[in-house]
Amino acid sequence: MTDSTAPVVLIVEDEPDVAETYKLWLEGDYEVRLAADGTEGWEKLDEDVDVVLLDRMMPGLSGDEVLDNIREEGLSCRVAMVTAVEPDFDILDMGFDSYLSKPIRSDELHETVEKLLERSSYDRLLQQYYALVEKQATLETAKSGAELAESDEYERLQGRIEELQEDLSQTMGSVKDDTDFLTTIQQIGGDEN
Repeated sequence: MTDSTAPVVLIVEDEPDVAETYKLWLEGDYEVRLAADGTEGWEKLDEDVDVVLLDRMMPGLSGDEVLDNIREEGLSCRVAMVTAVEPDFDILDMGFDSYLSKPIRSDELHETVEKLLERSSYDRLLQQYYALVEKQATLETAKSGAELAESDEYERLQGRIEELQEDLSQTMGSVKDDTDFLTTIQQIGGDEN
């Protein structure tokens, strides 16, 4: 039940059963394209694709390499890594917008796609802010407090988030504190829907 105006979701997944499951979950609301590996995914990627659901570990061109290509080419699609790879501090150097650890549920996948479509309408600074907050949340889920406390990368991430928050606060005007900032950001998102 998709039409030509439905957002396009590209699923790049080398496990056929998993890819078909994601497709069944999404095809009622989106135009869904499937790619069995990174090379095919790269070939099926064009300006019509709004969201890419990208496995990290695939034979041939890996998900990480596809992601690098997407960002190098300046494609505007939003990317969620959907993977069994346990996130480590190396994700801080990756240009994804969201990170889902397998196995995932249907509602989780739908929520992620909707969230990424919404973010597509945000300006670059706000997209960058949300991507960093997603990385922070991913690491906080995967790492212990002690590991985070010892990580220079995590400390730099927190500093960068604070910088972006300050930049966004200045852009938005009189934001007084974190609660006010989050409320303002949510209002911006709501206004753009």
